[in-house]
Amino acid sequence: MTLTLYTNPMSRGRIARWMLEEVGAPYDAVIVNYGPAMRAPDYLALNPMAKVPTLVHDSQVITECAAICLYLADVFPDANLAPPPGRRAAYYRWIAFAAGPVEHAVTNRSMKFEPGPDMRSRVGYGDYDSVIATLEHAVQQAPYLAGDSFSAADVYAGAQIGWGLQFGTIPDRPAFRAYWDRIKDRPAVVRAAALDDAAMPPKDKG
Repeated sequence: MTLTLYTNPMSRGRIARWMLEEVGAPYDAVIVNYGPAMRAPDYLALNPMAKVPTLVHDSQVITECAAICLYLADVFPDANLAPPPGRRAAYYRWIAFAAGPVEHAVTNRSMKFEPGPDMRSRVGYGDYDSVIATLEHAVQQAPYLAGDSFSAADVYAGAQIGWGLQFGTIPDRPAFRAYWDRIKDRPAVVRAAALDDAAMPPKDKG
């Protein structure tokens, strides 16, 4: 078995690295620089979108962070990163919510695009404030997004909340802060961040 993560430390690949560290299986990380390297024929054969992350598990290729998190949770069940099959409603719900409404609402807000009232039914997520209110409600219902146990949903959505608090794209509210405080010091988070920070270009390491 081989696991290879194609990533960049200044990308969403940090989420995939965190998930791999939670799984605990050995893997190789290949840093792909922005620009020509992401459009090289060999890399485009893996990910035609010319972006990272991309995970290769033996001969299988998985792209998109949400898919990578879901895949790893299923392939490595001993890591206990997914609830039992019959109890995955919240698990699937909040991963999909983070991949769709949260991602789009936060990105559009950062680009200063706000859909007007006549557009909200067409953009999928409605409006930024509704998305944030829904996410805030979600993190208050249980210790973790899927219930009482940490799961891949907390890796994927939790990373977005952590980054949002750091960079101001998600409001610094007590519920978000309390949720992030519950997960930010997990050993896998610390290891993943250290590995990605060490892989940063010298001028970006601070």
